[in-house]
Amino acid sequence: MPTMREDIYRIYLEFLETAEKKRRWNIFEDIPWNELESEKATDVVRRRVEIYCAEEMYVPDYSAAGLRMTRGMFGMAWFQALWAFEESRHGLAFREYLTRSGLRTEAEFAALEAHVFASQWRLPFDRSRQMVCYGALQEGATYTAYKLQRDCARARSDAVLEAIFFLVGRDEAAHAGFYRSMIELELAADRAGTIADLANVFYHFKMPGDGLIRDYRRRLRDSGAGISPRLFLGGVVTPLLTTLKIGREEFRAALHKQTLENFAAAS
Repeated sequence: MPTMREDIYRIYLEFLETAEKKRRWNIFEDIPWNELESEKATDVVRRRVEIYCAEEMYVPDYSAAGLRMTRGMFGMAWFQALWAFEESRHGLAFREYLTRSGLRTEAEFAALEAHVFASQWRLPFDRSRQMVCYGALQEGATYTAYKLQRDCARARSDAVLEAIFFLVGRDEAAHAGFYRSMIELELAADRAGTIADLANVFYHFKMPGDGLIRDYRRRLRDSGAGISPRLFLGGVVTPLLTTLKIGREEFRAALHKQTLENFAAAS
């Protein structure tokens, strides 16, 4: 029987092979920058893209914390390194869109960087299995938000933004898939404990920028960059539970227990 370590290494190799063969893209050649039309780069678009860009700029914090947690397990640590590269490219694509379109100047980006780097992102959970659960939910939510933006760009015949959100969204979907595979391994080893961790993460879930980026929730809501709680549940959580073969009642029971534990801790 293969060990957990061997299984993770195999899943990482499969992830890497698919990325190299089917998902690699070039920021300079695969985004049709020559089709950028300034009249389509509205202030609403700027506010949406800017908050995504700011959230991606915390990649040094995300990757440093993730590598410290996973450095003892080859497959997970190397996934974290590859994940950091792919996420950094997302932030760069958003930044290039904002500057090439004239929506933001270099001086304005310097101010944004100063705001971002004044705060440090920290792991929301201190156990690897919990962070795997968090990754599945967070990447799923990000993919869902980017898909909505891709659809909006297509409706507006904005070829540049449509290409950007297609490429970065495809990466996010792949990241979510890797984390789902990790949860499946954890479920096989400890079903009750893994479902308890997933319930705990769901109960406390918030996106990485929440609490770091100024007025994060309001800006998501007002700009149309976020997704509704209903869409998060129906488009992210329910499909995840279905894929993992976790029944609704089984998850509700774990969530109810988590709620009681949090209530007792707060009393």
